[in-house]
Amino acid sequence: MQPGDRVSVVTEQEELEGTLMPEQQGFFVLKLDTGYNLAFKKKSVKKVDVVQPRQAQKDAKEKIQQQKGLPKISILHTGGTVASKVDYKSGGVISRFTPEEILSMFPDLKGVANISSRLVRNMWSGDMRVTHHNLLAEEVAKELNKADGVIITHGTDTLHYTAAALSFILQKLSKPVIIVGAQRSSDRGSTDAGLNLLAAAQVITQTKWTGVGICMHENENDDVCVLLPGAQTRKMHSSRRDAFKPINAKPIARIIPKNKSITFTSELQPGSKAALEVKAIKPLKVGMIYTYPGITAKEIQNYKGYDGLLLVGTGLGHFPVDKIDDLTEENEKVWQAIKDLKDTVVGMATQTIYGETNMNVYQYGRRLQEAGVVGGMHNMTPETAWVKLCWLLSHHNKDEVKKLFTINLVGELPERL
Repeated sequence: MQPGDRVSVVTEQEELEGTLMPEQQGFFVLKLDTGYNLAFKKKSVKKVDVVQPRQAQKDAKEKIQQQKGLPKISILHTGGTVASKVDYKSGGVISRFTPEEILSMFPDLKGVANISSRLVRNMWSGDMRVTHHNLLAEEVAKELNKADGVIITHGTDTLHYTAAALSFILQKLSKPVIIVGAQRSSDRGSTDAGLNLLAAAQVITQTKWTGVGICMHENENDDVCVLLPGAQTRKMHSSRRDAFKPINAKPIARIIPKNKSITFTSELQPGSKAALEVKAIKPLKVGMIYTYPGITAKEIQNYKGYDGLLLVGTGLGHFPVDKIDDLTEENEKVWQAIKDLKDTVVGMATQTIYGETNMNVYQYGRRLQEAGVVGGMHNMTPETAWVKLCWLLSHHNKDEVKKLFTINLVGELPERL
């Protein structure tokens, strides 16, 4: 028996079938068809039979033939689960990035478009920094010169930050840029990678939609995906396949890949006829701080000297800044610390995620505005608000930033709630 063989295992309690994985310190490991691994103590295994030997892996070296008449899609990889599969030699998960490897993993893409594919970075999305967003934007711009659209594979943890950043950096887009992630790697029976990629490819090849979007599962079933707005979406669950949700917005489109059906929720807007512009985010110091019962002035003071700071408040955009008794003396110090950030542009977002900030309703908001906080009324997620603050500070003076922070620039603010 070799790792990768399909085997039948008989123990004292049951009989199971799956793929043999490398032995782990005296344990016999079986990968079930669900994609999960099950380990048995070796002495508890009574019998093992090979049902089907593992086929020898052959690296795809033959060049993929381009099909005449098909649109062209460039897939840029940054790592993540979407391009991962099991390595039966080590038992771990490895990444696959070449066009041959992608099409062998997801053969349904073959009839949709001619695929080119390359690696930009192989990294956990949690390690992303703004400089990677700039790098990715530059690589997207190169591909859009020769492709009908670009798909970016991305780890899901910070995917919504990247989508928001590209929405601001890539100005005057005339083609689609769709970010795709997966919550389950492609070796698992419950993988969502293939459907997400296929749905994104169908949007590019079947429609005239342009912009930056996210394509992921609509629900826990494996039949429908949604195209989500890049600057109005957030990861709302750590593990579900439908983790990404539009915030204060609707999905752009609903895709049923099996039927090649795409339904848009509103009329499509024409793409820009001007040349694409890449307006990068500069390496500025922009912070983000959530308030909580017990926040101190010292925490605010740590951001002195920063170019920008996003406060993520409670409710309509509140921070504890009122001294009402001898137990709330620190609140007055918090207010003073915010006020002292005179050279820093300080914006506001809300922890509630849904709804809006409106700093004109309660005394909290009015006092914060007196201290110089901007963000009076808007409904951006904290992540998008932070990205927008970074981008504005990269291209405008501080007075302009304060005016533009609550004005819709790239679809980050809906016309109405």
